[in-house]
Amino acid sequence: MRILFDQGTPVPLRSHLSSHEVATAFELHWSTLTNGELLQQAEAAGYDLLVTTDQNLRYQQYLTGRRIAVVVISSTSWPRIQKDIAKVVDAITHVEPGSYIEVPVP
Repeated sequence: MRILFDQGTPVPLRSHLSSHEVATAFELHWSTLTNGELLQQAEAAGYDLLVTTDQNLRYQQYLTGRRIAVVVISSTSWPRIQKDIAKVVDAITHVEPGSYIEVPVP
């Protein structure tokens, strides 16, 4: 699966997704794009999944009909995410095309 990390998604998460191709918005020079532009660019580039920490994304963007899936992690804190890494990786691994999943991290 081709995965794109939005700004704010901790890059160390990448090491837990070694069977997938992971890029960051920063690496692709997409860090200045708005959410709508980022989703459009990611879909056009063939990404299957956007991983973000932007909990407002579903309220700001019309996601129905998109091919790209979205996983929202409720924290940007890597130490907190690490404690629930299995839950985060499971959500990413089992996401369906076009779906939207929120992963709560205490």
